[in-house]
Amino acid sequence: MDVQARGPVGPVVEGPSARRPERVTLKGRFIRVVPFDLDRHGPDLFAASHGPGLDGLWTYLSVGPFPDYGAFRETYAGLAVKDDPLLFTLEEAASGRAVGHACFMRIEPGQRVIEVGNILFTPALSRSAAATEAMYLMARHVFEDLGYRRYEWKCNALNAPSRRAAMRFGFTFEGEFRQHMIVKGRSRDTTWFSLLDTEWPRAKAAFEAWLSPDNFDEDGRQRRRLDVIRDDI
Repeated sequence: MDVQARGPVGPVVEGPSARRPERVTLKGRFIRVVPFDLDRHGPDLFAASHGPGLDGLWTYLSVGPFPDYGAFRETYAGLAVKDDPLLFTLEEAASGRAVGHACFMRIEPGQRVIEVGNILFTPALSRSAAATEAMYLMARHVFEDLGYRRYEWKCNALNAPSRRAAMRFGFTFEGEFRQHMIVKGRSRDTTWFSLLDTEWPRAKAAFEAWLSPDNFDEDGRQRRRLDVIRDDI
């Protein structure tokens, strides 16, 4: 009896599972990515993310804004002890002040897939070289230290700034999951992006060229955009 030919299959994946991220510190020129510490970082984060005109920072996050520091502290005390999502503070290198946070989450070492999410950039961090450096440091750690194949970025489909950021950082748009979640009582379509290990060398080279002191003028303005640099590599 003839054996029916099997259908097409993907390439063989060799190598061990990825490592689970741990509470380590990643140091850059502008920013440090450090394990979240509620007593150390909580007051600064609350102050930098609450006040007149700042409620919008929390629109697309699953928590917040908070009516007072007590409510903030109660929620973040629970987040601080979780291993997935694993919460990191984004700390100004010069001052040590907490100006944002981000998580490694949906961690699947066996599949070598991990996501970056729960990203909070306060006004002190937003649209800065430090924000870009933080995303570079986390991506480099994922691919070069932990051995992941796929790095994911997901956001509310209505969150235009997050969608733009993913594309700017070199992630590829993959599509939308309709009615994917209910967040704060509202329906959420989720947009998916990914960056693969095979794409990381080019993305890394672009990050490092953009972050180079030579790419900034005397007033700290970029000379070349990150996407332009990446397109030329």
